[in-house]
Formats: sequence, C-alpha cells, structure tokens
Amino acid sequence: MAYKVLIADDHNMARTALEAAISSSGAFKTAGCVSRAAEAVDYIKQNRVDLVIMDIVMPGEMNGLAAAAEIKQLAPDTKILVITSMPEVSYIRRAKEAGVESFWYKETDERPLLEVMKLTMKGESVYPGETPTVALGNTLSTNFTDRELEVLRGLVSGASNREIGDQLGITENTVKMHVANMLQKTGFRSRLELAVRARAGGMIIPE
Repeated sequence: MAYKVLIADDHNMARTALEAAISSSGAFKTAGCVSRAAEAVDYIKQNRVDLVIMDIVMPGEMNGLAAAAEIKQLAPDTKILVITSMPEVSYIRRAKEAGVESFWYKETDERPLLEVMKLTMKGESVYPGETPTVALGNTLSTNFTDRELEVLRGLVSGASNREIGDQLGITENTVKMHVANMLQKTGFRSRLELAVRARAGGMIIPE
C-alpha cells in the first residue's frame, strides 16, 4: 500500500513537481496539497497521513517549522520532511528541536527527494551535514561566531543595540563591538546594509 503524503508548499510549480514525483514513485500517493503552514495543521486535525512534506517559508503568521511542531503534538506517528531553498543558519537546529524526521535542501541536496522520503518512512532521520554557505559582502556565513549571528538576527528584526543587548543579556557596548566586527568582515558601511543583505541572501530570516 502506498504511503499517503500531504504537500505543504506555497509555490504552484513546486507542488506540481512534488505531485508528479510522488505519482511516479509507486510507493507514495498525494493525499492533499495546501499552500499555508496553518492549513497543514488543520488538515492533520481532520485526516491521517503518513508523511508531510513541509516547506518552511510560506505566507501567513505560521511558518513550516512552527506547523511541524504542532503536527508532531497532534499526530506523533506522522513523519515530517522539511524542505527549503533558504540557507537560514538556524533552520536545521530548529527542525530537530521540533521533532522533524528529515530535512532536504531544494537546490543543493545531493540525495534525490524520493530517496529521502523512502529512508524517512523506514525510520531513518536524514539531515544535511551543514547549512549551505552564503556569501555576505567580503566574507562567508561560516566566518561569523554564534554570538555575531544572534546579534545579526536582532539587527534583521529591526531591534536597536540596547534592545538586542537586553534580549541577549549583554551590554549595549558589546552589541556595538559585534556589529563593528561584522561590518569589518563584510566590508559593509552600515548596520542597515548588513541587515538588508543578510535578509536578502536568506542567511537570516525573521519570524
């Protein structure tokens, strides 16, 4: 019997491609398609599926990782495969925290999606070894410290140095130091340019 799959992706072309791959597999069949994360949660409340293929960035107040966490509470036996084209530095960690079984990058993952789906249904957890590296100005995403990334996330959200310091439990001067270090690494002239470019490249995506 073929495994029933729910597709949650807001791009029509992506959903069509996923449906075609599932239809040709013989091992899976599409149970439904939704374009918002919250709709995936609602669907699971009413229907049983074996696997949810969940994009992360979708319109609405809930993203795919938040929806995945809710689905695991509602239906712990339903397996979830998160897919994304965004190299957000926190996504792999947050997917694991949400209980997501597997994770697949749309453009860069070497394993075919159907292979990851089959391994997931066999009980394996398939994750990439690392987040794709993103160029940011004169440096790479891998050259930022964990604390710099936390400060950068605050910048992208529009928080002031004082607000970032309060959130992270550090002084405003320490925040300024981290910002200065990131500007030096990237070659950008302002914190605004740093924040805008980090968001545009998908390195930091605010909730």
